[in-house]
Amino acid sequence: MTVAVTVWNENVHEREQPAVAERYPDGIHGAIADAVAGDGRTVRTATLQEPEHGLTEAVLTDTDVLLWWSHCANDEVSDEVADRVVDRVHEGMGFVPIHSGKNSKPFKRLMGTTCNIKYRHGGETERIWVADPGHPIADGLEESFDVPSTEMYGEPYAIPEPDRTVFISWFEGGEVFRSGLCYRRGRGRIFAFRPGHEEYPIFFQDEIRRVLDNAVDWAAPTEGSQAVYTDVEPIEPLEDDH
Repeated sequence: MTVAVTVWNENVHEREQPAVAERYPDGIHGAIADAVAGDGRTVRTATLQEPEHGLTEAVLTDTDVLLWWSHCANDEVSDEVADRVVDRVHEGMGFVPIHSGKNSKPFKRLMGTTCNIKYRHGGETERIWVADPGHPIADGLEESFDVPSTEMYGEPYAIPEPDRTVFISWFEGGEVFRSGLCYRRGRGRIFAFRPGHEEYPIFFQDEIRRVLDNAVDWAAPTEGSQAVYTDVEPIEPLEDDH
């Protein structure tokens, strides 16, 4: 089966900050798309600036896994498109919010919480520990790996208890953070992944690319059984007095 992947990026920093454009000449979406491209997949990209943010009904219907990077323009995403993404997740589409995608409208609506954190800019080291070594998203990784320079995220993280915690991060300044979390909403699988600040070339790091590649495999829809949500006739005969 071919897995249809859509990589969404707000595409603001690359347009407004020359340093980010130099670091990601094809955009952050281009770097992520390259990381998850491979046999058995089709990969398209979409950005905030396109009509309907590039996430039309037709595009989302044809998307098995949606990877979402955002930061400064979360509030600029229309409610209609956000609800459209949420509906598709419930129908079975995989959703992978990356870095500040935790503040995106779709993720916050799927979580039902603020998703607030503490944070700090400064380019410190992040050590990512594999907390669930048997999980498919951790395939091919050592027990830990370092991101040399990044923005710090710290606990507490105002989210519901995850189904699985795949990664936990430690930062040079002493904080820790649950940095790779799995959820299911309806028929859809969600993997929230922390790394990816635009000031650093994180999406060219082999381990990060491996995680994203694994996440697409894990989040892809499964067939399951048919769900029926409507008024139905009884399967067994009922007594007349019901």
